[in-house]
Amino acid sequence: MTRNLRARDIMTKGVQCVREDQTLLDASRMMRDLNVGCLPICGDDERLQGLITDRDIVVKCCAEGKDPAAMKARELAGTLHWVDADSNVQEAVDTMEVHQIKRLPVIDVAGGHRLIGMITEANLAKNLSDTEIAEFATRVYAAN
Repeated sequence: MTRNLRARDIMTKGVQCVREDQTLLDASRMMRDLNVGCLPICGDDERLQGLITDRDIVVKCCAEGKDPAAMKARELAGTLHWVDADSNVQEAVDTMEVHQIKRLPVIDVAGGHRLIGMITEANLAKNLSDTEIAEFATRVYAAN
């Protein structure tokens, strides 16, 4: 990294969650209204439980013949990766590369372990050098 940035310095703030007991229909409408392709899933305690993408809804619900109005967001929570808000940006990039993910929740561990933002490819594009972005894209989009 050419700068000593922390995850909180580059993240998108004001991320909205879908509740774990809301339906996939609710989640898809939220995505439409917020113009996003991914939502964090939060429990009643306001803590992050997982992530759901528009692709998850299509592939794991609709394509399987399931009813998005009946299926709950928690059913698609999956494996969760995140980064502490005070971590160096390189740690966030490394996590995204290792797990080949394009969105990474940012958690304020010192502030009660709460979700405070999301790092996306767009955030990286605004804050990394062209070389760093190219390396990221190669690692995240590389065939397994």
